[in-house]
Amino acid sequence: MTTRYAVAFAVSVLVAAGAVAAPPAEWPQFRGAGSAGVAPEGGPTPPVTWSATRNVAWSAEVPGLGWSCPVVTGGRVFVTSAVKAGETERPQMGLYLGKTRGGGVHQFVVYCFDLASGKKLWEREVHSAEPRPIHLKNSFATETPCTDGERVYAYFGNVGVLACLDLEGAVVWTVKLGAFKTRFDWGTGASPVVHKDRVYVVNDNEEQSFVVALDKATGREVWRKPRERESNWATPFVWQNGKRTELVVAASKRVVSYDLDGNELWGLRGMSSITVCTPFAAEGLLYVASGYFQDKLRPVYAIRPGAAGDITPKEDEAKSEFVAWWSRTIAPYNTSPLVYHGRMYVLTDQGFLTCYDAASGQVVFAKKRIETGGSGGFTASPWAYGGRVFCLSEAGQTTVIDAGPEFKVIATNALDEAALANPAVAGESLVVRTAGKLYCVREKAAAAP
Repeated sequence: MTTRYAVAFAVSVLVAAGAVAAPPAEWPQFRGAGSAGVAPEGGPTPPVTWSATRNVAWSAEVPGLGWSCPVVTGGRVFVTSAVKAGETERPQMGLYLGKTRGGGVHQFVVYCFDLASGKKLWEREVHSAEPRPIHLKNSFATETPCTDGERVYAYFGNVGVLACLDLEGAVVWTVKLGAFKTRFDWGTGASPVVHKDRVYVVNDNEEQSFVVALDKATGREVWRKPRERESNWATPFVWQNGKRTELVVAASKRVVSYDLDGNELWGLRGMSSITVCTPFAAEGLLYVASGYFQDKLRPVYAIRPGAAGDITPKEDEAKSEFVAWWSRTIAPYNTSPLVYHGRMYVLTDQGFLTCYDAASGQVVFAKKRIETGGSGGFTASPWAYGGRVFCLSEAGQTTVIDAGPEFKVIATNALDEAALANPAVAGESLVVRTAGKLYCVREKAAAAP
């Protein structure tokens, strides 16, 4: 019996017995289900306050350096890292223009931890090589793995390797997709996504940009489409809406939506010169953003389902047939916006939070400053649960804000270690990755998932 069907069977048994089954503790990809950064409503949630010792159920060392985010399925936490023999690489914080680093052979590793106890269940090296140079602030394991509940798919873009492992750590298959020069040698960052029987990977670079669909069971290439040669770092998004399912890929030159056979459905021009924000859907709309901080154009677009052709709005249009609204100058740079309870929260790298009405783009509250807790700013995207919005700074400090119409800080929680990765929310557990550790934040009195 596969993991997925075993879980379904267990839930059906509990329902038949009259027991109330808690929602499964799953966080399967970058920014969780639907790339939205929002935990499921109605179930248990992690605490609102913590520190390096308070409400920490466990912490575990993670060797090497990687800014991939943890993912959770089946009571297990998965994370990737790049380990350089004989050296511990130090993380960098803040904004750096044009500075790169590289050199040396690295081991590219997938780690698995038990969510309840933090025990390391296994580690598996899937590749060893000297990667291409990267931005000083980037890592050689920045792409977040994804899981379908039966397998884990880990992509290391700087060496061009995608690996599939089962939940026990056995390597099912690996494929080489190619490693290419990126803009100013900043490296890669777009994470893979899995949907039904396929894994999708986007690699936008300066030599041979592509989007590819692979059979998740075998790694066989189903289709591949060339893309415009320009580096981007946005994770693709599988948008399941009321009309169809499509693969949305944000990029600086052009946002493109493909059907699941790789045919182009619609496109949109008018982004900033660097695109990092990941598209996502909420409130019946698709949100696409691009906000390089030195550009005048830093747009957010709210797009309706069913679009076709070129849907770029005219300069003097506030909306169009398929663009519900758009704004020219509100997008963040590294972080992705968050839509929660009808409001869109935009957090900039410098630590300013602004709230908008998600349906109209109207300002709910103007930008407010959030303290970083030390050097650097914000790279992790905000997330939400339990009526709260959470903002994690590069210094490891999380500011908790009430998800209401007014800016109100509820708590400030410090871990005192560099943190650039988005946490995972799994039931009553919050898994936070810092430069060298995983922390599991959970009420001490709460039962393990």
